[in-house]
Amino acid sequence: MRSNEGMKDDVAGLDESELRKQAVWRLRKQRGFRTHLLVYVLVNAFLVLMWALTDRHGFFWPVWPIAVWAIFVVVNGVNSFRPQSFSETEIRRQMDRMTGARGT
Repeated sequence: MRSNEGMKDDVAGLDESELRKQAVWRLRKQRGFRTHLLVYVLVNAFLVLMWALTDRHGFFWPVWPIAVWAIFVVVNGVNSFRPQSFSETEIRRQMDRMTGARGT
């Protein structure tokens, strides 16, 4: 995990309006994730209720949509909350790798 210091370095050169745009963009992504999670819980609760009312002693078929959809929820969560920009250290490290790979 990156420290807060690394995140501060990411935004140090940004002006106020660009920083605001990035903050709003991240907040929208995080709100979208929370909405996705709420829909996931409600829809899957409904599927479990349908199963319980119609075939309680049969195979628990809601496990399939719950499991598959959970993968997408996790990916969405990681994408919504991980740092979106790169620190100068990460950029330099990648540039060094690329330069070394060319043999220059």
